[in-house]
Amino acid sequence: MEKTLAPEDLRAIIVSVDLLRSAPKESHHFNSNEFLDLAKSAGLKVEDHIFSKQNFVSASHFITKGKVEELKALVTAKDIKLVLLDCELSPSQERNLEIVLCARVLDRTGLILDIFASRAQSDIGKLQVELAQLSFLSTRLVRGWSHLERQKGGIGLRGPGETQLETDRRLVGNRIKQLKNRLKKQHNQKNLNRYSRKKRENKLVALVGYTNAGKTSLFNMLTKGGLYAADKLFATLDTTTRKADFKSKTLSTVLFSDTVGFISNLPTKLVESFKATLDDLSSADLLIHVIDAADPESDFKIQQVDLILKDLGIENIPQIRVLNKTDLIHNIELKPTNHEHPEIKISAETGDGLDGLKSQISQMLFGEILTGWICFSPSQAAIRSKLFDSGCIVEEKIDENGAYQSFVEISKSMLSKFEGLEGAKALKPTSS
Repeated sequence: MEKTLAPEDLRAIIVSVDLLRSAPKESHHFNSNEFLDLAKSAGLKVEDHIFSKQNFVSASHFITKGKVEELKALVTAKDIKLVLLDCELSPSQERNLEIVLCARVLDRTGLILDIFASRAQSDIGKLQVELAQLSFLSTRLVRGWSHLERQKGGIGLRGPGETQLETDRRLVGNRIKQLKNRLKKQHNQKNLNRYSRKKRENKLVALVGYTNAGKTSLFNMLTKGGLYAADKLFATLDTTTRKADFKSKTLSTVLFSDTVGFISNLPTKLVESFKATLDDLSSADLLIHVIDAADPESDFKIQQVDLILKDLGIENIPQIRVLNKTDLIHNIELKPTNHEHPEIKISAETGDGLDGLKSQISQMLFGEILTGWICFSPSQAAIRSKLFDSGCIVEEKIDENGAYQSFVEISKSMLSKFEGLEGAKALKPTSS
């Protein structure tokens, strides 16, 4: 059930609400530009942007009476059909505002759902969006059916003895159950895929981070994936997994997963509805937290991502922090975000720092990399072939006895799988 904005609703007024009662140390986190970017991502033309600084929340309209009157005058003067509020409205507050303003009202959750509905491409993504929309709509049906609150009746129209509102709530409830059952089947299939991947000893690296941090651009550089990447919020909605486009010094295949970006104040309904997608993160062997190093609000966004990872219970998965978009920074010394995780400075646009990131990924997935010369006898040709295909053999020569002398770069965990390789015990770590 996709409800997108109609063409006549593309002109909108934005109301940014700053609750001054919040703690002083958090007051600088109020960011109206992010909500403005969300509106533009939805294809809206913002006619006006007003601010409401208040110490309390009005139970009837959320914003104060004076601000409601100011907003009504503006809506009437400019003939606006849509008003967006950067907050989470209750169904009654949303309905009361629509009655006063004579215009459609959307809060933060409604706007994000509209963006998601327009971006979902995969079957599971569309199911998740519809589930979130219906969960959101179920508490707001009274707004659409206030004129049909009488029971059905009359000759040939005798129904089950319920109002139209009750009928719609029952139908929406039935559809929600159907969607949850279909998503459960999809979730079970994903569990089978994860089991198969673990059985083959493949490694999964998940790219996470704030929306528009450059995750998809980095994903394309690592996998040659060719996914759509754009400088806008939620350009990526569906999770995509591809094989790495570089040698990992191991027989295990490295898979990279591009995930939906996070955002501050992510609505609870969205987190629940997108559980199947977010579960992909829980099975990851390594997280790459992509950070927009050129963003002045990067510290706050890092905190928001860390909070969401903690809420999902995956904060203990090994993590690399990637400071992206360094090509946009000139003569600025980047300070470490913390000392808990390794940090790599890169530019997904130019490819700078990508080799260092690949080395760090290999080290964290497979441990220490050893280098040196190993001798292969003719009977060990199959082992040599596997190492050669995985990119472990850098250089080769044949000695006077016809045996292969190979200079290898190999992970310690992989070397332990092979026995009887002459010279293997003499290999040295690359860091020495």
